[in-house]
Amino acid sequence: MRPGTYLESLNPDQRQAVEHVAGPLLVLAGAGSGKTRVLTCRIAYLIEQHGVDPNLIMAATFTNKAAEEMRSRVQRLLDSEPRAMWIGTFHSMGARILRRHAARLGFGPGFTILDADDSLREIKRVMEDKGVPKRWKPQAVQGAISAAKDYLVTTEVFSETASDPFTRMVADVYPAYQARLRAGNAFDFDDLLVKPVELFESFPEVLERFQRRFQFILVDEYQDTNHAQYRFLELLAREHGNLCVVGDDDQSIYGWRGADIRNILEFERDFPAARTIRLQRNYRSTRVILRAANTVIAENVNRKGKTLYTKNETGELITLVKAADEIDEAEWIADEIIAHLSNGSDLVHRSFVVLYRTNAQSRALEEAFRDADLPYRIIGGVRFYERREIKDVLAYLRLISNPSDAASFLRIVNYPRRGIGDATLTALLTAARDARVGPLAAARTARSITGLRPAGGTALESFAQMIDRYRALASQLRVHELLSELIVELGLLESLREEGYEGIDRAQNVEELVAAASEFDAAAALEAEDLEEVGEITELDLFLQKVSLIADVDNLDPEADAVTLMTLHNAKGLEFPVVLISGLEEGLFPLSRSYDSLKELEEERRLFYVGITRAQRKLYLTYARRRRRAGDWMVSSPSSFLRPVPEVLLETRETDRYTERLSSRRGLAGWWERPWRLERETPLGELSYDYSVSQDTQELPQLAEGVRVRHPRFGSGTVAALDGYGVELKAVIDFESVGRKKVVVRYANLSVEDSQ
Repeated sequence: MRPGTYLESLNPDQRQAVEHVAGPLLVLAGAGSGKTRVLTCRIAYLIEQHGVDPNLIMAATFTNKAAEEMRSRVQRLLDSEPRAMWIGTFHSMGARILRRHAARLGFGPGFTILDADDSLREIKRVMEDKGVPKRWKPQAVQGAISAAKDYLVTTEVFSETASDPFTRMVADVYPAYQARLRAGNAFDFDDLLVKPVELFESFPEVLERFQRRFQFILVDEYQDTNHAQYRFLELLAREHGNLCVVGDDDQSIYGWRGADIRNILEFERDFPAARTIRLQRNYRSTRVILRAANTVIAENVNRKGKTLYTKNETGELITLVKAADEIDEAEWIADEIIAHLSNGSDLVHRSFVVLYRTNAQSRALEEAFRDADLPYRIIGGVRFYERREIKDVLAYLRLISNPSDAASFLRIVNYPRRGIGDATLTALLTAARDARVGPLAAARTARSITGLRPAGGTALESFAQMIDRYRALASQLRVHELLSELIVELGLLESLREEGYEGIDRAQNVEELVAAASEFDAAAALEAEDLEEVGEITELDLFLQKVSLIADVDNLDPEADAVTLMTLHNAKGLEFPVVLISGLEEGLFPLSRSYDSLKELEEERRLFYVGITRAQRKLYLTYARRRRRAGDWMVSSPSSFLRPVPEVLLETRETDRYTERLSSRRGLAGWWERPWRLERETPLGELSYDYSVSQDTQELPQLAEGVRVRHPRFGSGTVAALDGYGVELKAVIDFESVGRKKVVVRYANLSVEDSQ
């Protein structure tokens, strides 16, 4: 490409963003406005027009897929690959920094990265060791620790601020969990963000070096950053201020996992010299779809404000579909997709995506698609690298890479079975604790452990010798060669195939892992300069780092010809010719608990906005008159999010079963006794919405998180969380006498206590 010709393809706003060189820059990029083009052209512009060394540029994003797309586009723009430039996810960059400097924090460069399941397993072990009562759930403890790390809250500060039974228990578990990670030379996912900040704050010379290194910092999807990521960026950009962030406050949908929308809303306050540029021209959707999106998101109060426009065609009306129940809704969706595919259009299976608010909604859709013989794929199920057989094999590789990894040792010491039972393991772990060494180190001399049966000791020593042998081979063999030899020695494929049909699938997955290892390019994973600084690191270490950081959407194959089913959260960043958003009912979307706060309700609305703006040509919105929840049929109301959509943009359809049940009283008893809030003859623009939970639950106490309540048996407590809707509403309550309990509100006979 002739130098600078990419500038000619930019609209005026995009070009302003690309040509801004020094100082902080906030690019508010609306959905489909070409933000990736702006980021990549800006990188090329800095290198080509201003002579910036690629070595001085860092570009951070949230998925490996986005990072690879960014790298390949920059390469095309420059006709060469700027290999010295850092382009990657926040987590991968954190891991890369820690590989260089982990020793300063007391860790080795061959550390293990624990995924969420591994982390949960370690937390469970800590809770068992400490005798934590069963009423406290490990998942809740994991969530509390993760939230603390998101906000850079240390174990000491957490302990000082713990004020109720749950947080005091977490304050006891948190430091013990961190100690286990340190002993196992391991980091969890949150640590990959937290520890680099700790490194920078504890060692100013390290921070200064990276500040000099990264003279230009670019960040994609800035609205999704949490406090730790904000602090990481602020430290790096503090001296030069050359921080360019691209994001959309209207697409901030990850508050539940720590993302802080204030980072983008308050960017100009945090960086007073910042220039703000809005990208409002949409290149993706039709005018009808964008008008609907604009009217929906305009309901939010906490936003920077922008209005998307397009020069695309007006497009088809949005189809609003009323179904009898979730089965009827799913069958209608399947039939509509088949009708599109049969009418001679250019659409294929992969042109369609069905979006829903919760994973549980996929069940009815899957059944309908199977019955209709429609090929489909679900994003958000069990990921490849989280499958049991894959995690077992990876545990072997992790222990070979990091002999201090106690979690991996415990997972595979008796897999496949080698006669090491619970009593043998208990004796080994006791000896390891007394000797202050890891279990693998203790296993090397297991026959000398007092009270350990000779057969158990021999099996442990044999296992340790095998791991040590492969550890020596790790520096000599490619990963796929090492893995192939290991699988053969373990007889793993034969063992899995003996499990029957599912076992054959599992064996094929293991073979696929070997294929992935054979395609792994270590040179692309680590630059030569890192090798010089890290020293002792193997291709195996790098392979394990890569698979630890793979996200679900990274595996989405755009060429696979199947209808996609996914939650709205997973759809972020994607686009499809035809989008069907299902389950648009009060209590389901938005979730009933979102009415507890404006912040949560606005995030739910942003999620709907994200769903709408995934559509390129056609949008369907569907809801059911009743839906089964927790085993009971619940009568539903249309989502309040439909209210602002102008009636002129809609065509309304009813399924056959919906029409039949309006004209007949046949059906489940009790259905027709409840009034339906959206009558067929009522124009959408004239709807009156009831924001209360449900007519038949008005006698229930008005609950919200933090409300003090009294239970006739358990006494006084504080509402910690609410789950469900209407008569299935459940409350998680921290009782003073018995700890945390989850109760069904309609049966619990709760009373709200006077706050005084």
